[in-house]
Amino acid sequence: MKRRKYPLDQALAGYLLVLPAMVSLAVFLIGPILYAFYISFFHFSFLDPQNATFAGFGNYIHLFNDPVFLRALLNTSLYSLCVVPVQTALSLFLALIVNQVKGKTFFRVAYYLPTVTSTVAVSVMFIFVFQPSGLLNRFLLLFGIHGPNYFNSPSFALPSIMALAVWSTVGQFMIIYLAGLQDIPEEIYEAADLDGASGWARLTRITIPLLRRTTFLTVVMSLIGTFQVFDQMYVISGGSGGPLNSTLSVVLDLFNKAFKDMEMGYASAMAFVLFVIILILTLVQQFVLGREQE
Repeated sequence: MKRRKYPLDQALAGYLLVLPAMVSLAVFLIGPILYAFYISFFHFSFLDPQNATFAGFGNYIHLFNDPVFLRALLNTSLYSLCVVPVQTALSLFLALIVNQVKGKTFFRVAYYLPTVTSTVAVSVMFIFVFQPSGLLNRFLLLFGIHGPNYFNSPSFALPSIMALAVWSTVGQFMIIYLAGLQDIPEEIYEAADLDGASGWARLTRITIPLLRRTTFLTVVMSLIGTFQVFDQMYVISGGSGGPLNSTLSVVLDLFNKAFKDMEMGYASAMAFVLFVIILILTLVQQFVLGREQE
């Protein structure tokens, strides 16, 4: 098959159309990434860039001897380990329900609304809900239960933010699951009904297996989002990651190192370590999905 040839002026016009986007990507995305990788090998501060000193892999080695970073990594891992499965299961559950009822548009909007609401606004709202005299503790008091001061307790602060994350993002993944459910051919369910398949068998033998790619997408998106969590931690803890670093995430620690301590080289090393962690977890999930499909 012969390749179709375009006149030079048409090809040039095409390149000129994509040139602004390519320049924008190079200047505002690729360039800063490469520069950040470069300075991750230096003791570098933007307050005194002329006196940056070469550190080699010193920043990367120091990361795994830094108790604050290790605590932030532990918090982020626990946050992801708890939020991702709950988000995925709850969004699938809601999608299955909404897919069976009338008025899908209303429920899509209702469940998706928290997703498009400002994260800062949602965090402030949850501060009022979870404060000692807030709505949650007042509700518990009806049953004689005295609730704690959630966001000032090292034991309850992180789980409270997990609840915030699930509530505010489950609608996004519900919409994705709804699209996946509506892509399943109805003939498959009709054939299953003729064979006398129960509702549980339809769910476990048809729906969930055929949603494997959708589940992979939602899990990867959720995993990336949870490992990059910043807004909720910053607003609720006031940027400190407290109490006792119980809400300190990797990105919040990175922010503090870069813009408060002005250790930009060390923060850049932290960013690339986080990138490698997310990449490895994504590749592992892709490998597992590929084996299941085989």
